[in-house]
Amino acid sequence: MIQLNGHLAIRTISGRNGDFNVGRLTTSIGEFVIKDAMLDQNKEGKYQGNFVITEISPSYYTYGGRLVVEIRAKLDSMQLDDVDDLTFEEAERIESKERDPIEEERQQRPSRKATSEIPDDEKPFGMETEEAEATTEEADEDPDKVLFGILWPLSESVRLDVTVDRQTLRAQTKRLEQLGYELDFKTQSWNTLRSF
Repeated sequence: MIQLNGHLAIRTISGRNGDFNVGRLTTSIGEFVIKDAMLDQNKEGKYQGNFVITEISPSYYTYGGRLVVEIRAKLDSMQLDDVDDLTFEEAERIESKERDPIEEERQQRPSRKATSEIPDDEKPFGMETEEAEATTEEADEDPDKVLFGILWPLSESVRLDVTVDRQTLRAQTKRLEQLGYELDFKTQSWNTLRSF
């Protein structure tokens, strides 16, 4: 792990799975692409702060008939101090045709459908029963309780678990905004004046 001061430019891009954020982190040792899920709860802008990096590695993907190679950094945490609007040049440096990280993750892991295609005699004991019970229980519960899990009921200040899958984190962020919460980017927590 390495801890660095720097500037993180976050750009919001609309994709087929909804809006997602990608970033470009500029530090004293270089510039890196950031596609961590924790960015999805922040607003577009240029943030100054302190960043804990766990990994720096090359990454590539194909898009529109071309191969895109980039140096990515994975963040463990970030402490943000200040935010400004992105300049036109900064926004242009982060391409609007970036690939949604959800699509990259789907290519790297087998889908849930693949589990259902396993022959019954090869499935681990009780696999079908657990899936069926979970689906039935979720249908009977409050959708917010299902969405937020152990965070429900929500308090006046909520800190999301950024290790959940991206689709869930995006849905939680959207729902918090609907419920009147606002993100305090300095503490990375969602706050409201209302109580539930």
